[in-house]
Amino acid sequence: MSELSIIEPGAKRMGFFTDVTVCIGCKACEVACKQWNDLPSDGGEFRKGGSYDNTGQLAANTWRHVRFVDLDDGWQFMSDVCKHCTHAGCMDACPTGALIRTEFGTVVLQPDVCNGCGYCIPSCPFGVVDKDKIDGRAGKCTLCYDRLEDGLEPACAKACPTDSIHFGEYDDLVEIAERRVGALHERGVEEAYLYGQDQAGGLGAFFLLTEAPEVYGLPAAAESPIQENVVPATLAAMGAGLLAAAGVAAAFLRAKTR
Repeated sequence: MSELSIIEPGAKRMGFFTDVTVCIGCKACEVACKQWNDLPSDGGEFRKGGSYDNTGQLAANTWRHVRFVDLDDGWQFMSDVCKHCTHAGCMDACPTGALIRTEFGTVVLQPDVCNGCGYCIPSCPFGVVDKDKIDGRAGKCTLCYDRLEDGLEPACAKACPTDSIHFGEYDDLVEIAERRVGALHERGVEEAYLYGQDQAGGLGAFFLLTEAPEVYGLPAAAESPIQENVVPATLAAMGAGLLAAAGVAAAFLRAKTR
């Protein structure tokens, strides 16, 4: 059974479609994400070999990251984000239930439930989840769940001046993306393709790329280390807790009957 079967009846899966061919590297999405979610700055220093890409990568306090790709014929930019996977390894690995599937089909991390164990980090094949260096808890994109509840689009998509970041119902985004690929092919951009429909059971945030995935820091093939049919760590932990409680109760009863 797909994880997405737990979406509330009548609710639609929401997601992102990001088109690298119209991204100008302005980082408006990064700034809007940090402002809305009250995330601290990553510092203003230029990294050696990093050009204007001061953030460097997705992290606990960087939920949108604009990657600067230096190609032979110029620059290309790609705004990366949590993929909100159909089969999310981070959810399977979480022992506390901090990671949940929302009614919008997105994957949200609840910081007040996270115990900082870090099991989710190696379980993400895209290197999205990270631990905060100050409080030790994990952090990642929520697809602006609080904005979605009020019928608003995520801050990053609203701030994007070129509509490189599309937000909407997942099925609608797939249609938009496929039409865009077809239009580019007609213009002679034969290398354009969609990334994310076949990785990790399907990605809630997918991309139109024109280079190999590795050029953008994405894996060519991504499967969650914890597979769909494995008992999730949260359930295993609950089971272990119930067994431990039963053991304590049995010991207490034995002590009373002596």
